[in-house]
Amino acid sequence: MEQITVLGAGSWGTALAIVLADNGHQVRLWGHRAEQIEEINTKRTNEKYLPGVRLPEKIAGYADLCQALDGVRTVVLAVPTKAIREVLRKVCACIREPITIVAVSKGIEPDTHKRVSEVIEEEMGELLRDVVVLSGPSHAEEVSLRHPTTVTVSSKNMEAAERIQDLFMNHQYFRVYTNPDLIGVELGGALKNIIALAAGITDGLGYGDNAKAALMTRGLAEIARLGCALGANPLTFSGLTGVGDLIVTCTSVHSRNWRAGHMLGKGKKLDEVLESMGMVVEGVRTTKAAYQLSKKLGVKMPITKVLYEVLFDGKDPKEAADSLMSRVKTQEMDDLVNILTEPQREK
Repeated sequence: MEQITVLGAGSWGTALAIVLADNGHQVRLWGHRAEQIEEINTKRTNEKYLPGVRLPEKIAGYADLCQALDGVRTVVLAVPTKAIREVLRKVCACIREPITIVAVSKGIEPDTHKRVSEVIEEEMGELLRDVVVLSGPSHAEEVSLRHPTTVTVSSKNMEAAERIQDLFMNHQYFRVYTNPDLIGVELGGALKNIIALAAGITDGLGYGDNAKAALMTRGLAEIARLGCALGANPLTFSGLTGVGDLIVTCTSVHSRNWRAGHMLGKGKKLDEVLESMGMVVEGVRTTKAAYQLSKKLGVKMPITKVLYEVLFDGKDPKEAADSLMSRVKTQEMDDLVNILTEPQREK
């Protein structure tokens, strides 16, 4: 059994802390709000993020980051992607020995276009032993209720990935696979949030299952096109962090990105949506990053393009949806063949 620190006491960080505690590990759950940490320690709850869920005794809340990290060799990083650099700089000021970081936040950094693992490597330097990415179709609300869930872990060092697989594997409800395609695992988990936002918009507009099925299918093609251009294995996108994560995020009311898109489809403005959500909607920043990447690499991503226009240029959501239908006709199989046969970049 191990002492493990989870940075980020939101819904996902807390749910993963529950998994680790159920597996017998002592878990330190760090959050920056003292009142939330007090609630975790005294009431064994985190009502804002996981209402009605009782936390195991093996979870201890910490408001002091250095105390939470003292003597720990494995850290689960569950803070929003926009906060990762700031938090990691504070981590580096607290530790002296290299640590393994398990990255569970999904996104791409705008402007730099770096994946989460690349941001971690850049910020941690010699204080990083390994970075392992955990991704897959996994709503925190369902994990916290011990509903059956499957995820994937990946790393440049697959021995590290297998160690993290062992830490998280729970034979009752949390199954963990490994996948050596780090680029594909990260991109699948990040880019599906874009399509989930778009799916929410079509639902908000009152369109039906036909529209959503088309959006998800063509969205997966976009994800694969950009992923392969960046060096991913196309087969990864047929797995848990591709089609699996896409299904759960586009079809569930638990999905923050779907809920945000749904409000946009109902006519609310982006600022109003983000304020009312109360939680980070990763797909917004990822849409910006993916749009920038698609232009830089010359990759066609029509759904991402029109969603970018809705989010950042004020385009009407219905007009955006209609513009996708009026595109020049093309051949579906040609697109699939191109994804599978175009040479991949070196990983």
